[in-house]
Amino acid sequence: MTDDRDGRGAKPGDERLVRERFLEKARRTIGRVPFLEEACAAYYCALDAKTPPHVKAVLIGALAYFIMPIDVVPDFIAMLGYTDDAAVFWAAWRTVAAHVDDGHRARARHLVATLRGDG
Repeated sequence: MTDDRDGRGAKPGDERLVRERFLEKARRTIGRVPFLEEACAAYYCALDAKTPPHVKAVLIGALAYFIMPIDVVPDFIAMLGYTDDAAVFWAAWRTVAAHVDDGHRARARHLVATLRGDG
């Protein structure tokens, strides 16, 4: 993870935040966040020891923003609440999606199915 002195990338402590809170956020947002399966794949990629550090930093930063309770557009606002989260996530995803492999995607599909009660 990078030290965020210039204002870009993940900040120190974001990885711990993601490790501790992502699964609970995924559980609470199932069915309300259209990018949840991709976010779960990003989570698994970010925690993978084989993922390059710069990719981890981008993914951890985007996932930490998704988890944080304070947003530009608060999550509780109907129809708009996750638009800022989606914008941040998709910008990160486009940058590093090539590093999200089939294993990460398979684990994400399984997690989402389990959260929905299908798995």
